[in-house]
Amino acid sequence: MDAGAILDIVDSAIRLSTPLLLAALAGLFSERAGVFDIGLEGKMLVAAFFAAVGAAASGSAILGLLAGIAAALVFALVHGLASITYRGNQIVSGVALNFVASGLTVLLGQNWYGEGGRTPNLAGAARFGDVALPGAEALRSVPVLGPLYAGIVSGQNILVYAAFLAVPVTWWVLFRTRFGLRLRAVGENPAAVDTAGISVTWLRYRAVLICGLLTGIAGAYLSIAQSAGFNREMTAGQGYIALAALIFANWRPVPVLFACLLFGFLNAASIRIQGVPLPLVGQVPVQAVQALPYILTVILLAGFVGKPSPPKAGGVPYVKER
Repeated sequence: MDAGAILDIVDSAIRLSTPLLLAALAGLFSERAGVFDIGLEGKMLVAAFFAAVGAAASGSAILGLLAGIAAALVFALVHGLASITYRGNQIVSGVALNFVASGLTVLLGQNWYGEGGRTPNLAGAARFGDVALPGAEALRSVPVLGPLYAGIVSGQNILVYAAFLAVPVTWWVLFRTRFGLRLRAVGENPAAVDTAGISVTWLRYRAVLICGLLTGIAGAYLSIAQSAGFNREMTAGQGYIALAALIFANWRPVPVLFACLLFGFLNAASIRIQGVPLPLVGQVPVQAVQALPYILTVILLAGFVGKPSPPKAGGVPYVKER
């Protein structure tokens, strides 16, 4: 494999890991506050659909992004209402939202566009294009650093840069701000936070809304940046992979980044070997190649995850003592 092919795989890995990274960071905020969210998949899916709808109707990728974020925030509020205000089972609430998103996007897509749940193809200003960083072409001929800067760092989508910037921002918010300290405390010992005169309910709602914001961006990326429109079930289980990456990273932002890059790399490599005969194996069925990144991710996470340490109050509704 030559250097150009390796650069192509790395570039694809970065693009493919972006929605996972955003979704995993979204779950990080929610679960650090004690609200488990298995509904990442549903929020991503509904955001992808409404982002494509908004972009198709307005011709603006920005408005499409805002529509996707708004849809994910609505789902986040429903999850918060069910699990925080009414103290329902958080797992059941998340699974229910996944089912609702799956059916709702297909139903509305078919009724509005009559294309089997798909939205019209997007082009021009209705999609986020790649951004060329300053000096990329001038440095392309420089050995090693030139191709890395011009072929990988430069030429990415604006949402890709936002996703990777979100990692240090998340670390800073969680571990260097008063809000982050309180958010982590409410996921470990909400009674102590309540005793200090801080609203547990309001803190958890803010965490859930941040989760909705990030999953909204993740879903919008799928339909108006990575692709040119919405296809039914286009998240393809990425919300669950993001949740697995979050557990693998032990609810820490920097390890989350590497876990998502791992899946992105495996996915990019599997795309590269589709249709290519392998030594001693021959032609591998496309379905087996498509399943390979999921299988390897599960094996690697199971082999190296160790003992996870979730927030102690995670998944437990808080009942204020009278």
